Amino acid sequence: MRPLRSMVNFIMIATLLAAIGTVARADSVQYLQSADNPTTEDFVRESMPPGFSVEATELEGPVFADSRSRTLYRWHLQSLRNGDTGDRRDGASACNGHIYRESSGLMSPYPAGLLLPELDKRLSCADVWPPVIATANSVPVGKWTIIKRENSSRQWAYDGYPLYTSILDRQRGDVFGGTRRREKSDAPAVREPVGPSPNIPPGFRVNTVASGRLLVGHEGYSIYFRDGDDSDRSNCDQACTRNWEPVLAPETAQAQGEWSIFERSPGIKQWAFRKKPLYTHTADQKFGSLVGSDVPGWHNVYTQRAPIPPEAFTVQDTRSGHVLADARGMTIYIYNCGDDALDQLACDHPDTTQVYRFAICGGGDPARCLRTWPPVLAPKDAKSESRSWSVMDIDPKTGHRAVPGQTDALRVWAFRDRPVYNFAGDRKPGDIAGDAWGEFYGNRNGFKAFWLRDDFRNNDE
Repeated sequence: MRPLRSMVNFIMIATLLAAIGTVARADSVQYLQSADNPTTEDFVRESMPPGFSVEATELEGPVFADSRSRTLYRWHLQSLRNGDTGDRRDGASACNGHIYRESSGLMSPYPAGLLLPELDKRLSCADVWPPVIATANSVPVGKWTIIKRENSSRQWAYDGYPLYTSILDRQRGDVFGGTRRREKSDAPAVREPVGPSPNIPPGFRVNTVASGRLLVGHEGYSIYFRDGDDSDRSNCDQACTRNWEPVLAPETAQAQGEWSIFERSPGIKQWAFRKKPLYTHTADQKFGSLVGSDVPGWHNVYTQRAPIPPEAFTVQDTRSGHVLADARGMTIYIYNCGDDALDQLACDHPDTTQVYRFAICGGGDPARCLRTWPPVLAPKDAKSESRSWSVMDIDPKTGHRAVPGQTDALRVWAFRDRPVYNFAGDRKPGDIAGDAWGEFYGNRNGFKAFWLRDDFRNNDE
């Protein structure tokens, strides 16, 4: 164990030296969250079964929760390379008590029939994703229906999809089990939190991106506001509108909640959100773009901002956009993992198997993993103001959580309850040599840079 212990000491010393030379956070961090706009997203009220509630979350907006305040999730049917997996709308649950022992072959080039790792510890889908069980006297209401599971128990469903909780969520507002953010390429069939519809007029949508809950038009193009306008009044003149098209309100449109309508010119009405007149950017070429916010005085509109990372982190410019970085300016990476069984269980959390991560970061050698992909160490007194960021103790030999009092434990930063990493191949601030490291560009099993500008990536939206 000497090489491993020496590497742990090296990482601790390097992190201490980096902390001494902490760099200032880049101004671009401001687009993550505005200190004077801590507003959470409003939502459409609807009938719910007794005991259920709506909880505010930092990353996913309002979500439904069960009687114990645990976030509810669904598992959409997803097409993978060699087949489909997940729940079909208005169908039976595909998440049951069966413990899969072999790969399914859904994620080529891996064939079906390969033994999965650590079978003696493997849980069933229903163990990891407990179904939300309805009592004998429960009755459907609105979009909430009840389906029968294969063991004859009754399970709640919303909008036709069976509902589950996650064993990773420990308290009210946790959404560690899944996300609404969708990745292209060969990402596993992830679960996503279920929530009420955002309280927005027809013609608008809300997309979950790294910087928050982004407001877009019905075609997917971003919505903006400007500093030069007054409350419910546009000062964008004819020259201005060549680049910034006002978002006009139909004649029949009605003001609601945080949404207002003002007369831009006689007979022409324009939408405003939180008293800010709204526009689209004529130069936007991609859905969900943040490019317009690079123009001084113009900003993307969010129904809710993502929380600011802890003060120890910085923001760096790269050849592909903005990334989150540590105190030295070195890029932060997130590890992704989903196995190839039919139940598509995630393997990216320290409470899950580490076999996949050790294989991709060090050829199965934990010491090599520490050299190549060191976790970002946190000072002893480190703390986070948000629920999304935390500090945890990790066993460097196993990759799992350390036991209390473990002397060689690494105290590391975690995002969504998962450690974050640096890459040894990055030589200077702004390097992203480790981005898309792994299988299927890091989507299936590997590392991806912690991008803060979603419009620089290949998202579905």
